[in-house]
Amino acid sequence: MGILAMNIAIKNNRKLLSQRDRFKNRLGGYNVDKKTEYNLPNATTKQLKDIKKRLKEERKIRMLKVIILTVILFFGLLCVFAYSADGITELLTDWILIL
Repeated sequence: MGILAMNIAIKNNRKLLSQRDRFKNRLGGYNVDKKTEYNLPNATTKQLKDIKKRLKEERKIRMLKVIILTVILFFGLLCVFAYSADGITELLTDWILIL
């Protein structure tokens, strides 16, 4: 009974595929004939150069932060590993002494 119900549900879903509008629920709708228009302000070459310079500076600062954070995390993990390695060697030596 379960397989029969599954097959019926799949057939019904296939029938619905061709009837639905795929882009009906999109924000702003979907129309092939309508072309999207953007209202962007015109920028001078000086403004574009300033934006480019500012973005380069921001990228450089972001990269520096990432590198610093990576180094800190690396040394933190190294310390944790060194601490746990001392603990592991101590446990192994205790275990060997017990045997």
